[in-house]
Amino acid sequence: MSTYANELRATAQAMVAPGKGILAMDESNGTCNKRFAALGIPTTEERRRTYRELILTTPGLSEAISGAILYDETIRQSTQSGVPFTQVMKDAGILIGIKVDTGAKDLAGCPNEKVTEGLDGLRDRIAEYYQMGARFAKWRAVITIGDDIPSLTCLEANAHGLARYAALCQEGGLVPIVEPEVLITGDHSLETSYAVTDQTLQAVFHQLRLQQVALDQMILKPSMVISGADCATQASVEQVAEMTIRCLRSNVPAMVPGIAFLSGGQSNEKASAHLNRMNADYGDQCPWRVTFSYARAIQQTALNHWAGDDSKIGAAQQLLYRRAKLNSAASMGQYKPEMEQEPIRV
Repeated sequence: MSTYANELRATAQAMVAPGKGILAMDESNGTCNKRFAALGIPTTEERRRTYRELILTTPGLSEAISGAILYDETIRQSTQSGVPFTQVMKDAGILIGIKVDTGAKDLAGCPNEKVTEGLDGLRDRIAEYYQMGARFAKWRAVITIGDDIPSLTCLEANAHGLARYAALCQEGGLVPIVEPEVLITGDHSLETSYAVTDQTLQAVFHQLRLQQVALDQMILKPSMVISGADCATQASVEQVAEMTIRCLRSNVPAMVPGIAFLSGGQSNEKASAHLNRMNADYGDQCPWRVTFSYARAIQQTALNHWAGDDSKIGAAQQLLYRRAKLNSAASMGQYKPEMEQEPIRV
């Protein structure tokens, strides 16, 4: 048992507190730069810092956001006036999270499949991040559906990596977010998505047990069971909710405190609608909290509006706040599409 066990339990519960979700703002510099370039924003550290300050200083953000996942660059940055972002978060009552994997790389011997790297030196990185104020971490594994994939090799390699990362996090005082993402890319059916997600979660929880990870001191960040983006038949909101909850109830032990979905390329509205339907129809049947850990599905509208023009920061923050609040409502089964048109109230 980790010397941090009680602290980890309390942190995990706080991460999935009713009406709150986790903001993913841990895009690598490369990914962030691509999004900036598409909008004509200079791809500099200072512009990235300004954007992250825009997010973290959004008034009222903690009403809907329990914690935010940062990138290594971000956790070391400060506001323009010199206040460390970690202090801004503590003052706002937002838990500090950190991405600790080093990315998905080609898996040897398995064409078109990836394995996430970053275990080397991880114990020391965790110790440093804990000292900086981080209390949870994230590691993302990527599973692709295609011809004859995912392979068992890919599933086992990624599940093993997730479990070793999670064990190291708990040893060092960080709640691990375990993120096995089954990608939405492809023309696969809802049924295929279910089968692969089922197989993935079985592999992940088998490895978590082998690595002696305390399941009551972690958060699962899965993808939803959803039709491939290029599938001719797109599942309804009701079908996605029903199949996703069925798959999770078959695989996720009741002692896991919460499930915080990734949005995985869904539109803002779909990401909210799917989460809402799960909570409205099945919330009382789930032993764990069902909430969100979205990136683009919270940030993108604000990023598009700001587009590097600092005179628009206030309005961009209002848009960010709105999306966070809409997903907060969805995590309680209280989201309605007409809320998208309501005026923003901060």
